[in-house]
Amino acid sequence: MVNNLGMGRTSDAKERLMAAALDLSWEQSYGAITIDDICQRAGVKKGSFYYFFDSKSDLAVAALEHLWVHEWKPALDAQFSSSVEPLRRLTDYLESVFAKQSAAHFKGGKILGCPICCLGSEVTTQDEKLGAKVREIFGRKRRYFESAIRDALAEGAIEPCDPAEKVASLAALIEGVILQSRIMNDPQLIGRLPSMILDLLRPKALATAKA
Repeated sequence: MVNNLGMGRTSDAKERLMAAALDLSWEQSYGAITIDDICQRAGVKKGSFYYFFDSKSDLAVAALEHLWVHEWKPALDAQFSSSVEPLRRLTDYLESVFAKQSAAHFKGGKILGCPICCLGSEVTTQDEKLGAKVREIFGRKRRYFESAIRDALAEGAIEPCDPAEKVASLAALIEGVILQSRIMNDPQLIGRLPSMILDLLRPKALATAKA
């Protein structure tokens, strides 16, 4: 599952629809699923769908924002807390990604990859509203990475660099490796990300050891 939005007893129909849309888009593809599929997964009548949303696109935009506010942001706030050593923030985050992808692989036999990357690569040229929401969430997420890199620089923990450029490289590496992991159906590729990120950021102790 991408999330656990609305899947408990106290859930309302709107939350169940958002959860179903995210899960089905992640497990299959956004283009392949229909409103009927979403309603069936959510256990909600089609008339209720149109009470809450005008279209599948509107549902997906709302679901992504709900996922960010209620799950991803709280998790990132904890992982990237200023009380955590800057480089540890990044490695802890990547270890949590590895754990989630490994759990999904164990359960279903497949690496599903990043739900936002999968959705974004599919819809950005077809649905401007949904593509804009995906890009917005990417931007929010990358700000956490940049704050960790800036703090590492301020503490003298990494070699001098342009934080914005490092964030771009770091994000590309993370997203690329997770995509490769999905293609190869191999979670161990993601397991290598923490050491790959440290090589990219060149911690001073590591750089000295290699000199």
